[in-house]
Amino acid sequence: MPAKRRLTMRAIRHILRLHASGASDRSIGRTIGAARSTVQDTLKRAKAAGLTWPVPADLTDAVLEQRLFARSGVKTGLRRRPEPDWAALAREMKRPGVTMTILHEEYRAAYPEGYGYSRFCDLMREFERRLSPTMRQNHVAGDKVFVDYSGKKLPIVDPATGEVRYAEIFVAVLGASNFTYAEATWTQTLPDWIEAHVRMFRFLGGVPRLVVPDNLKSGVHKASFYDPELNRSYGKLAAHYDVGILPTRSRKPRDKSKVEVGVRFAQFYILGRLRNHTFFSLAEANAAIAGVVERMNAAPLRRLGISRRELFETVERPTLAALPAQDMSSRNGSSPALGSTTTSRWTASSTPCPSASSASKSMCA
Repeated sequence: MPAKRRLTMRAIRHILRLHASGASDRSIGRTIGAARSTVQDTLKRAKAAGLTWPVPADLTDAVLEQRLFARSGVKTGLRRRPEPDWAALAREMKRPGVTMTILHEEYRAAYPEGYGYSRFCDLMREFERRLSPTMRQNHVAGDKVFVDYSGKKLPIVDPATGEVRYAEIFVAVLGASNFTYAEATWTQTLPDWIEAHVRMFRFLGGVPRLVVPDNLKSGVHKASFYDPELNRSYGKLAAHYDVGILPTRSRKPRDKSKVEVGVRFAQFYILGRLRNHTFFSLAEANAAIAGVVERMNAAPLRRLGISRRELFETVERPTLAALPAQDMSSRNGSSPALGSTTTSRWTASSTPCPSASSASKSMCA
């Protein structure tokens, strides 16, 4: 058993109680399942802190731990070396070509007495672990956009008949900035799937290197890391926008984590805020979704102290490839009407492309 391991505060109270009753260090160790040296170290710390049994009734575990283990002369939680702006470094890590080595070199240039490389990396990873799950993964700016349909649907009422029809929620999340796009479509079929991609690119104002779909059958016949088999129309979309398609692989959780977590967050954020609204058309629903998405993108991210939009504008947008001169969209240039089962053939059109700065325009079909 390793010596001097950190005990729980409950075990430490038990040690103080047994020691006050006259038990030997060895017998105390056997009772609590710790080495004798651990018991001795605990009693030494208690003596230095002026603690004896019984401890004051209002002494919480947090205060007890602070009195026993806080280093002399150093404030609790205060590090003795200069600290970089960890949130700024986390944002820099998303830029192409930036590595931990480069960031450490720049840090030591500013603070020659700062942390060594190993400790610097440990503290950086510790900060990243406190980020939300979708922000922990290190994606290079402009590299990937993750797309999928939400498992939840949005009810839309036909004003003429009162019939309720459920619309699908398409969600796209950029890897580096977590900048999010969402819209409602009637189905998950190929026409709606491709039109949603067209509007997504228009909303972003550029094209990332890869699109990562979660194996929707409408777009992907067979997922493969090296040679995915795509639907012909989805392949034409990829060629038109000069973007790679990299479907997530089945039974590969790391492939799916970004899209699944991002979609789940967007799903709760959007549907939770629209749960008390009644919509009578797809356009009305999409206008409301656009407002909620804009609010989500503008909200500051915890720990990073910057919003998805700011991160997108400063880090990710400059790395996106330019849009083609013409959109790829359906021949009639609009989404199917309520109750329609019409499918579309795909051609190039000259529909204007609004930028991501105008959320309401992103839903034009």
